[in-house]
Amino acid sequence: MKKSLYIVLIALLTAIAATAQQYKYEVGPTLGMSGYLGDVNNSNLFKHPGVTGGAMFRYAHNSRWAFKANLNYASISGNSKDIETQFPDEMEYDFSSSLIDLGFTAEFNFLNYGRGPMYKKYKPISPYMVAGVGFVFAISNGHNQASFTIPIGIGVKYKFKDRLNLGFEFTMRKEFSDRIDHLSDLYGIKHSFAKNTDWYSFAMFSVSYEFGKRCIKCNYIE
Repeated sequence: MKKSLYIVLIALLTAIAATAQQYKYEVGPTLGMSGYLGDVNNSNLFKHPGVTGGAMFRYAHNSRWAFKANLNYASISGNSKDIETQFPDEMEYDFSSSLIDLGFTAEFNFLNYGRGPMYKKYKPISPYMVAGVGFVFAISNGHNQASFTIPIGIGVKYKFKDRLNLGFEFTMRKEFSDRIDHLSDLYGIKHSFAKNTDWYSFAMFSVSYEFGKRCIKCNYIE
C-alpha cells in the first residue's frame, strides 16, 4: 500500500513540475491578410486585401516581456479608381507589389502570461502591445525598393497547451521611402522623409512551439 502511495505521489510531483516548467523560446508559422494605405488608397485599409505568411521566433524574457523576430512575404495592391481624389490631368494609377518584410519587435503582455505556480498568478491568455523596427524589400510593377519601417500594433496570445501557443496580431508598418507602391509625388509636391504617405498592415494568426528549458535553481528563474 505504501509503495503504491509513493508511486502516485511521485507521479503527481512529476506532473506538477512538468506543468510549471517554462521555456525561453518559441518558433512557428504565421498566416493572415495584408492591407495598404498610400497614394491611391487613403481611407479603406483592406480595399484590396492581400495575403501574408511567414515565420516568427520569440524570446520570452519573462511573463510580461518578450522579443520577437519575424520574416514575412506579403502582397499589396491599389487602384486610383477606388478613390474620389482627382490627380493632375485626370491620370489614373494602379499597382501591385510583393513585399519581403523583416521585423524586430518588443512585446509587453498586460497580464502575467504563462503557466506555473498559482502564487505567481499566471494567465493562459493575455493581450499585448508591440512596437519595434523593421526592413522591407518591395517589388512593384517591375521596380525594386528597400526601406526601413516602424511596426506598431496590438495582439492577443493564448497558451492552449504547455508548449503550444495560439496568437493573433494586428500591426501597422510605417514605411519611410514612399515607394512600396512605386507611386510618389503624384501632385507634383515632393514629400519629405517624415511625411510620406505609405503604410501597410498585417492581420496575422500564429501557432508557436516552445523549447529551451529555463534553468530553475532555488526558486530562481533565469
